[in-house]
Amino acid sequence: MSDSVCISAPGRLCLFGEHQDFLGLSVIACAIDRDIKISATRRTDSFFRIQMPDIGAYDEFDGARELEYLHKRDYIRSAVNVMRRQGLVITRGYDVTIRGTIPINAGTASSSALVVAWVKFLIATQPGEVADSAADIARYAYLAEVVEFQEPGGMMDHYTSSLGGLLHIDCMQPVSVAPLNADLDGFVLGESLVPKDTTSVLQASRMATMAGFKLLARRIPGFDIRTTPLEQAEEFFPEMPPETRRLVRAQFINRDLCRQARHMLQDNHFDSRTFGQMLLEHHARLRDGLRVSHPKLDALIEASLKAGALGGKLNGSGLGGCMFAYAPGCQEQVKQAIDAAGGRGHVVKLRGGVCHVDEH
Repeated sequence: MSDSVCISAPGRLCLFGEHQDFLGLSVIACAIDRDIKISATRRTDSFFRIQMPDIGAYDEFDGARELEYLHKRDYIRSAVNVMRRQGLVITRGYDVTIRGTIPINAGTASSSALVVAWVKFLIATQPGEVADSAADIARYAYLAEVVEFQEPGGMMDHYTSSLGGLLHIDCMQPVSVAPLNADLDGFVLGESLVPKDTTSVLQASRMATMAGFKLLARRIPGFDIRTTPLEQAEEFFPEMPPETRRLVRAQFINRDLCRQARHMLQDNHFDSRTFGQMLLEHHARLRDGLRVSHPKLDALIEASLKAGALGGKLNGSGLGGCMFAYAPGCQEQVKQAIDAAGGRGHVVKLRGGVCHVDEH
């Protein structure tokens, strides 16, 4: 085993299915070439000394012990505890530096990429027999980030970062993942530079939506959010409070958009203009139905369209964070338009999942 190791895990774009993975619905997501990178050098003891210069943070602990959490979302320590329960014997210490090019707290899965990279690193460097496929790494990362802290998120981020590429993810347990055939290019990620609160946004969306689903389950025999047509559900919308009705209708429309997009992306019937319009329709449901957009996100999307983009949407839980534009052939012009509108643009490409990398 080498004394030095470097692991890279990508961030992601959610193309379709935003705010639906935690409902057990499907999403379409892709890994992008913005990453979290863990560089580590073997020590002679069982201690980990971890530098995180991007956020000015440091941690130090004995990996041979069950770890206490210093704060909520203490994902480095939670992953150590989770992997120990899975069967790793964590006794080999490392000096670690963690850096990233994924916008932080901006909807591009920086925290999930961190946990995926860290889990991959632990499996690569510690003794013990544990399943180590990309899907297993995604599942461990989900346990460490979401289950350990009883947070409301789904598994989209972990599977996308771990497996990479363009994926259809059916989030109903047990999760199933299928790669999609389309050769997508032309994305520009745009940071709004407006901070967001992912957890509270997801909790509010889930609670109001579930209240509407419970009413429909009482009214429609065999109701299933995955299969019940919108037209059948609409008969009972007048019984819902206006806010719940608005949310539930948007979730039905977004569910159907994701289904349509899957067929287009896997059946070699891809049309770039239709794809762009579908992204804009998804964003409209997020903006007007779920009301999780932000004026800055809307402005960056509008600037992108004026610069030649075919579509775009907010990326992540919303109310700040990032958007992306679909702009094949004019990525650089759209990046400049995002910058001019007060955002920060990045031309991004699809990439593979978590992996070892050569630092030199």
